[in-house]
Amino acid sequence: MDGSSKEEEEEEDRAFTNISLADDTDHSSRILYPRRRSLLLKMMNADMDVDAENQVELEEKTRLINQVLELQHTLEDLSARVDAVKEENLKLKSENQVLGQYIENLMSASSVFQTTDTKSKRK
Repeated sequence: MDGSSKEEEEEEDRAFTNISLADDTDHSSRILYPRRRSLLLKMMNADMDVDAENQVELEEKTRLINQVLELQHTLEDLSARVDAVKEENLKLKSENQVLGQYIENLMSASSVFQTTDTKSKRK
């Protein structure tokens, strides 16, 4: 590259970057060379594609996070239910032992069951 073509490129770049985005009535400052306009459109489209991809990724991440949180809450609920069932089971076992002891005491106090009980011990 020679120096003059490099200077022209730099001048084109300055013209490209100094584009007014305000709503001017003088549109001469917003005119781009066709090649520069095409490049600008490609860049804008690429940015929109990246933004769309980022939006899709963000939505997917948000969906997954919500699903994980929902599953965590479900697991917490199930764990609490298991703990409650374990406690109820222990309570029922204890009540069964008390009732079993009560029935055994009644049977040993009754003469009807004592004869049956002694016969079963002999066998």
